[in-house]
Amino acid sequence: MEDYIVSARKYRPSTFESVVGQRALTTTLKNAIATGKLAHAYLFCGPRGVGKTTCARIFAKTINCLHPTADGEACNECESCMAFNEQRSYNIHELDAASNNSVDDIRQLVEQVRIPPQIGKYKVYIIDEVHMLSASAFNAFLKTLEEPPHHAIFILATTEKHKILPTILSRCQIYDFNRIRVEDIVAHLAYVASKEGIAAEPEALNVIALKADGGMRDALSIFDQVVSFTGGHITYQSVIENLNVLDYEYYFRLTDYFLENKVSDALLLFNEVLNKGFEGSHFITGLASHFRDLLVSKDPVTLPLLEVGASIRQRYQEQAQKCPLPFLYRAIKLCNDCDLNYRASKNKRLLVELTLIQVAQITSGEEEAISGGRSPKQTIKPLFTSQTAPAPQPVAAQTASQQVRPKTVAPHAASPQVQQSASPVSTSSILLGKAKEEKKIPVVKMGGLGISIKQHPQAVAEGTLTATTQAQSEPLTEEDYMITERDVNFYWQEYANNMPKEQVALSTRMHAMRLTLLDDTTFEVVVDNEIIAKEFTALAPEVETYLRARLKNRKVTMKVRVSAPTEKARAYSRVEKYQMMVQKNNALQQLREEFGLEFS
Repeated sequence: MEDYIVSARKYRPSTFESVVGQRALTTTLKNAIATGKLAHAYLFCGPRGVGKTTCARIFAKTINCLHPTADGEACNECESCMAFNEQRSYNIHELDAASNNSVDDIRQLVEQVRIPPQIGKYKVYIIDEVHMLSASAFNAFLKTLEEPPHHAIFILATTEKHKILPTILSRCQIYDFNRIRVEDIVAHLAYVASKEGIAAEPEALNVIALKADGGMRDALSIFDQVVSFTGGHITYQSVIENLNVLDYEYYFRLTDYFLENKVSDALLLFNEVLNKGFEGSHFITGLASHFRDLLVSKDPVTLPLLEVGASIRQRYQEQAQKCPLPFLYRAIKLCNDCDLNYRASKNKRLLVELTLIQVAQITSGEEEAISGGRSPKQTIKPLFTSQTAPAPQPVAAQTASQQVRPKTVAPHAASPQVQQSASPVSTSSILLGKAKEEKKIPVVKMGGLGISIKQHPQAVAEGTLTATTQAQSEPLTEEDYMITERDVNFYWQEYANNMPKEQVALSTRMHAMRLTLLDDTTFEVVVDNEIIAKEFTALAPEVETYLRARLKNRKVTMKVRVSAPTEKARAYSRVEKYQMMVQKNNALQQLREEFGLEFS
């Protein structure tokens, strides 16, 4: 037990050939060593656990090897290689910039650079997590990094390249390490399992590789964890149980429910997932990934993008043939929107359940109710069905009802037919008649009554005109009531009282105005300047409509005019009122100056 070494250290690559997933970079470094074209500074950047520090160590050992092999690898037999393997070489110095990030630490490093190597040609300085250096430390390191001694080579390693100063980047050869592919991780895990005598299912190793997210060190750490859990026999079920990974089976079943529009079954399956301790965000991201895998399984060209085991790959291909492309597009969008809104949602479970309901309705046959993968359109239906129009009244009866309208008729004597035949203007006047109004005198033209002189008045009152009388009568014209300046000002104030709070300034100005009637139907609004005139001009159509209904006159017109400089304007403030009073009586000015009065 004392000799146990974790797989990440035990199987750490010692040659360029054994580095997994970085073939292009290792080939470049080997060629540079073989041709002797070595730079004085390198920058290795990329995700964690992909081999940055490992490649830096292999590079440092290889350039100091006294007898390199024909393919550019270290011999592992010379004194330099032996010292490196036994971790006693003085030619390789590793500095952790996370804990040695001050200016003094860099100064000590610069002083060590001057000392030439005892064995080999180069002294290699590996600075890990170099982005943790302070700005002052970077500046102190610039000159040495640009022009180091011929025997010194710097290798900087970092996971966050964007935090390094541009002046440092310009002095280094930059090597970007990629995430290791799932296939490469699975192959390496299978190699380690065979070396350790551990039985492992390919699907189980695939789940470990997916969980590692492109990092070999993470994959080996997870591998050791699963080996401890299973006792040396790694199965797919044991891996998903130990790593808290949702089984593919849940997503396959859920997709079948979606295609069959089984909303209840989908919600019950989601409840089962929650009862097993999984978070809703983990579930919805896994569902989105499942739809993505189905999408790439539809076309043989994109099939290599499917990073799953061989047996599960066959299931993906079978289910992908059942899923229409529009369904997959909309389902992926719905799941992605749910993932984006999950953090801000107050009721996270309801958000996921609504998403499942919407996905289950995509193939329900109501294509017109789905819009771009979003929620179904809401259609508001009328509460009441349209009733059939009442049968037309006899012409004579309609004419009679129209002829009687100017006369005074008792309310109980009016029939429904008479009320229906009333004009829109009279209807609005009835609705607005709830407010207190003054009695108005209608202007009635004899030709507008539509009554023949030859007809008896009693026949007209009783509504017994015949069709022949209707044909001989003249068409009805609506009457316009006479208006007065008092009426206009009264309803002007009423309109100002009903204005919304957002227009309180305009309402206050309207309250202070006194309108002038220019003729029988036109009134004038006098304002102080052009800005206010534009506001009232824009308001004029609405005011005219209101006053026409209240005054029962269709010809009411509003005119806006800016007052002349010499014209007496209405005083609004205290100062304006005082100035107008001084114009009438100059003694007020003398009184103010004598007693030193001011406005409070």
